[in-house]
Amino acid sequence: MSQSQPQDPFEWTAEAARLRADAGLVRALRPRPAATPLLDLASNDYLGLTRRPEITAAAAEAALRWGAGATGSRLVTGTTELHAELERELAEFCGFEAALVFSSGYAANLAALTALSTHGSLIVSDAGNHASIVDGCRLSRAETAVVPHADPEAVRKTLDAHPGRRALVVSDSVFSVDGDAAPLKALADVCRAHGAALVVDDAHGFGVLGDGGRGALHAAGLAGATGVVAGLTLSKSLGSQGGAVLGPARVVDHLVNAARTFIFDTGLAPAAAGAALASLRLLRREPELADRARTVATALYERLTDAGLTAARPDAAVVSVQAPSPAAAVRWAADCRDGGLAVGCFRPPSVPDGISRIRLTARADLTDRQIDDAAGVILRAAPPR
Repeated sequence: MSQSQPQDPFEWTAEAARLRADAGLVRALRPRPAATPLLDLASNDYLGLTRRPEITAAAAEAALRWGAGATGSRLVTGTTELHAELERELAEFCGFEAALVFSSGYAANLAALTALSTHGSLIVSDAGNHASIVDGCRLSRAETAVVPHADPEAVRKTLDAHPGRRALVVSDSVFSVDGDAAPLKALADVCRAHGAALVVDDAHGFGVLGDGGRGALHAAGLAGATGVVAGLTLSKSLGSQGGAVLGPARVVDHLVNAARTFIFDTGLAPAAAGAALASLRLLRREPELADRARTVATALYERLTDAGLTAARPDAAVVSVQAPSPAAAVRWAADCRDGGLAVGCFRPPSVPDGISRIRLTARADLTDRQIDDAAGVILRAAPPR
């Protein structure tokens, strides 16, 4: 009696792949070369710092001094003097009492949401929030109420319906899909009236908004306010890698003792901490970089919309341009690349409204000529309207 061939437990992935292909949603890794002739509007290097010689030198010096890796979790061997300096200077720069550095912005958001809520508490989350926030809500064991995008009144009604419960309201400061800013002052007012905490992911505001790039919460007058916590990333405006949570010292101390993505994760590599610290100090010396990033974003938006494209007016450095379909967005991005320009391509499920887009990230180091060249490539490659 012959034995039957064992069934492949992953056979179902073939059907999943077919469905993705039919919907035009296939994704693939594309290793980038160390040097490329493409003009880059696809990365999140808002201030153009990731290749600045003083930043790469700081990363190399940190690796030579402290080693290639952190060697362990932050609570064991993964904390260096660089981490401590970075945390102190981030907190001071952004106007908060304390800061805690994580291996990524994703890990920072998971930490804030899981450690600051619990079973029986309530999280009120904006429908346009980043996936890291969505996952943090799921992992928190709290009841999560998803409210319409950028709608403080919907937040108020939700909190009204849950009187007496420990509550946390969470929002991006600048939403990564369309680049629009959250109504932070109004959200803070609602939170204060209900005794709720406000957690804001400032990944796309830090380095671009606020006085000298101090962030969206600083711009809104909420930095260091009671009941306010900020998350941010070191991988965008600072051109490095990692993330951080900023807030009252007692909150940071709680995260050190309760946040699983801090306690059980290997610390941020010294090279990344060194590069982020050097970028932060450079931003202090060159605060005009933040203004320039916003100026570039506005210029791109005006050139494209004046030519008839549909784009969201940028509140920071993200310019989002609508495409007629997922397949059209993919073709558009590919044609831009053929024209010498790298742009982002956002399709479902990355976009909660189902509208596909090409996404441009303005950089402070772009010249006016490069802005004109980029707009020309995008317009020539645009799908028929």
